[in-house]
Amino acid sequence: MLDRFILHNGTILEASSPLFSAGQVGLLSGWGVFTTMRVVEGVPFAFERHWARLARDAAALHVAMPAEAEPVRRKLAELIEANHADRATLRLVILRNGGSLWEGPSLGRATDVIGLTAQPKVWGDSARLTYVPHARYAASMFAGAKILSWAMNLTWYESAQARGFDEALLLNERGEVAECTSANIFIAQGNDVWTPPLSAGCLPGITREVLLGETLVPGIRVRERTLMPADLESAGEVFITSTTRNLLPVRQIEERAVGRSGRVWEGLETAFEEYVARYVADQKAVAVRP
Repeated sequence: MLDRFILHNGTILEASSPLFSAGQVGLLSGWGVFTTMRVVEGVPFAFERHWARLARDAAALHVAMPAEAEPVRRKLAELIEANHADRATLRLVILRNGGSLWEGPSLGRATDVIGLTAQPKVWGDSARLTYVPHARYAASMFAGAKILSWAMNLTWYESAQARGFDEALLLNERGEVAECTSANIFIAQGNDVWTPPLSAGCLPGITREVLLGETLVPGIRVRERTLMPADLESAGEVFITSTTRNLLPVRQIEERAVGRSGRVWEGLETAFEEYVARYVADQKAVAVRP
């Protein structure tokens, strides 16, 4: 459930305030981009990485971004303080306002910038996955963009839950593993950790980006590789990653139990949390400098 206050174009308002027009194209068509951040000790983790991805996706979708990131970061800090959301999930939305037959009267702005916070979701200690074939079209120019048109993902997720699974594992048009509805996926064999490349149609998740780009555990190599369902089913470990889950082990895919040695996952999870803690400490140190 949303916290009491939201950010709307630089103003902190009650979430129940009447703010939106029926003719806002972004609302009617899902024309906009968003990102979800983890708030730790009042700090939005990896804000710079999230902003960079938002900017890439907004350019692809012709959605106008704010000119600068820092004013938005400061307003998000005000929102976090207003909601006492020191440990929370934060969503930042850039919503397009025009460009369609159905647009309403001019609002005087190309986009709305919206910030929302909520309490973190509890995901449990592991996940059970079910396959969804032909769910990602990897050849699309919009593959990998995090856009507001999210209804298909929510439907796949809801259908998986109705069948007793925790998440849906999406395959692309070639039968390759792409991602889950709201998470990236990794496998481990020995000290080698693999995740599908972006060419499989997956989103460039921020947790995924950190795992690929930072040496978190010496000796453990995290790389990209095309993965097929058989690779997951024969792996020593399988885990999914997202902003709200960190690294979550997978215990079952369809009716088949998968490898759960836990050695690599535990090492990476611990190291990732240490990375988050260093980022938060650095951001707090910057905030108190004169």
